[in-house]
Amino acid sequence: MNAHRWKSVAALATAASLVLLGGAAPSQAASASDNTQTGVRLSELPLTDRHLTAHEKANLAVVLQAYHVGEGTVLDAQGFMQLFAADGVLNGIGGVDGRSTLRGDQLGYLITWLGNFLPDIHRELKQITVNGDVVSIELSIQGTFRGPFDTPAGVIKPTGAKIDFPTADFWYLRNGKIERFDCHIAFTTLYAQLGVMPDFASAIGG
Repeated sequence: MNAHRWKSVAALATAASLVLLGGAAPSQAASASDNTQTGVRLSELPLTDRHLTAHEKANLAVVLQAYHVGEGTVLDAQGFMQLFAADGVLNGIGGVDGRSTLRGDQLGYLITWLGNFLPDIHRELKQITVNGDVVSIELSIQGTFRGPFDTPAGVIKPTGAKIDFPTADFWYLRNGKIERFDCHIAFTTLYAQLGVMPDFASAIGG
């Protein structure tokens, strides 16, 4: 299946904004998402199953909005946090410090962390599966290494390298809000593209 460029996904997210901002009931998500005035339909997305219920379309609209506010042209950490339930959590963003779980005001860290060293960040959605309140997405996170990358040993200065690393995202929703977001980033690929190679000698010596 061909990868889907963000241009069309952004259009769909814009079409769904009425639902997300309370301008329309969740049951209206289907008509909002299929609005031909945006130039994009659900049929254009890389969905594994296109026969979505209105409830599933509403959930997909929330997830697409989450990606939209994380784009380099937007980087809206507050808007990202508002898509989560009051007790919502984000798992898997730990970088060099390992796996993390974020809650409350911490949720915007994903947007600021990625946007800090990839200010032109873009997500290419490759495969989307919607099953009730669960949205699973295979994607690539892309951008240019133009900002500092913090590590426990210090700051890696930007090199201008093109970054493109695979990611698997699993979104669990409840009543139109994100209850849990599990983000699995291929850190070994990311580090290699940043110029950070594993120190096997130190690991063996320790």
